[in-house]
Amino acid sequence: MSAFESIPHFDDSRAAAGQQARVEDTRIAAQQFRQHMLNGPKVRYFESFDLITVPYPVRYGLRNAFSRERFVEYMHIQNRLFVVQFDTPDGLKTLLVSPSDHERNIETPFFRRLQDRTAAWLTKLIIKRQSSVPQILERIGLRPEDVDYITYDHLHTQDVRRWLGTDKTPGLLPNATLLVHWREWESAKDLNPYQADWYCPGGIAGIPESKVIGFDGSIMLGDGVALMHTPGHTEGNHSIVVHTDEGLWVTSENGVSVDAYAPLLSTASGVADYAKMIGTEVIINGNTLENAVDQYISMVQEATVAGPSRRDPRFPNVFPSSEMTPFWMFPGTRPAFYVGHARHGTLQRP
Repeated sequence: MSAFESIPHFDDSRAAAGQQARVEDTRIAAQQFRQHMLNGPKVRYFESFDLITVPYPVRYGLRNAFSRERFVEYMHIQNRLFVVQFDTPDGLKTLLVSPSDHERNIETPFFRRLQDRTAAWLTKLIIKRQSSVPQILERIGLRPEDVDYITYDHLHTQDVRRWLGTDKTPGLLPNATLLVHWREWESAKDLNPYQADWYCPGGIAGIPESKVIGFDGSIMLGDGVALMHTPGHTEGNHSIVVHTDEGLWVTSENGVSVDAYAPLLSTASGVADYAKMIGTEVIINGNTLENAVDQYISMVQEATVAGPSRRDPRFPNVFPSSEMTPFWMFPGTRPAFYVGHARHGTLQRP
């Protein structure tokens, strides 16, 4: 951990007794941290890659806000891999953000039940597999041994054994270590039934301790990239903040659409009306509801750090790790703003 710089901006920002006071204190801290990041260097390279599109219940993704829930049960979410390269005192490092092993992740109990009760022809229609992590690395010219770190904003549905290996089997990314908030790691090892429904069984079983770096709070990994603790969706949820030519990208799954961070502008059915009715700034992704109060604060924090998008400044520069994607079978789920893809800088190959 000595190689990573602690980020003090959010220390005690949620200590106030009042819930809205915590929002405002965190917003101020986020503004200060945003300026700190913008004053610093950018990453060498950042690019997003599509992995798989899967159905996800609208009652979770757009918690209480979607008006067609009686008729449209699901939305499509696009799961992505992000490849980031950045400078450190120890040289150039390569980070994979959200390298999902979607072949194994299907064993997550919620998705296993969904697939088992869905006809095979319909499953093929609504699940779109675009690529895999090894295929993407090969396509862009990176070897598995070139990857230094992997991280996920949280460990829902993730099976990391193929990448890191176990005490019995070597991993496909021989030099990679997992960066994970210590609360997320400890939670994943000792789940209650409500949370276990969203974690892949055995997904971290047998991972050697040497392959895991647990951190506390928020940390800078190197030039232009930070892991920012944003609890709520899970206790150890963190967001990935990356400084690029397009400003600060902030990635997590606290919200499943940029619309969720600017709901008054949303074109998803009922979302804008709901946000106006209750006066909310954000729409949380609430499949587990570990702490909705913290998740609300975290989404305000993320939007503030991200700042306005250069593509459309009405929206924040948030890049959801799983983004609500238009699909003809799920009417009413088309977002007003869709990120899709981003690429900045030049990949350094060995």
